[in-house]
Amino acid sequence: MLLCMKKLAIIATVLATPVFAETAAELGTLNPDEMTWQSFTDRAERGETGMVLCSMGYALTKSGDHTSARTLFQNCAEAGYTGAMTWMSQLDNNGLGADYDPDAAAEWDRRAAQLGDTVGKFNYGLDLLRGHGVAGNETLGRQYIDDAARDGLAVAQRLQAAGYDPDEVTPDADNWKYAPLF
Repeated sequence: MLLCMKKLAIIATVLATPVFAETAAELGTLNPDEMTWQSFTDRAERGETGMVLCSMGYALTKSGDHTSARTLFQNCAEAGYTGAMTWMSQLDNNGLGADYDPDAAAEWDRRAAQLGDTVGKFNYGLDLLRGHGVAGNETLGRQYIDDAARDGLAVAQRLQAAGYDPDEVTPDADNWKYAPLF
């Protein structure tokens, strides 16, 4: 009985002691932003990747924040997400969030194609057909286009049906971009 009384006295003392001994700093971030653009950008700047985080690059691009989208896509592309590679190519090929860089765009397309991405195959095939950002190679370009078409990519099948004429799949407003520089 005496032992029970001592235990009850200890419990009463513990219950009477304030539990607010920890500071907010010791507890870390309480109720952090989780679904804001800024939280996704912050996470990307810390080097985080993941399917959901990588997909936010699309929404950031569509909202016009190409610089933040580039940060997300860069990390994700470097982590092996081929969809992010094709988005990096699009950003580089259009000078969004950084300078226009057709060489970098073609390299992202090549990397995505090498990893089996159908859109990457198609885009790299077009790069090779045009000699845009990479030395022109019509034979190899057609092989990449054919591979994308076999994968079921409708635009690749359309390009095949048009005799591999890039004008079939590219708006004429972009002709200045793909014209030879010599």
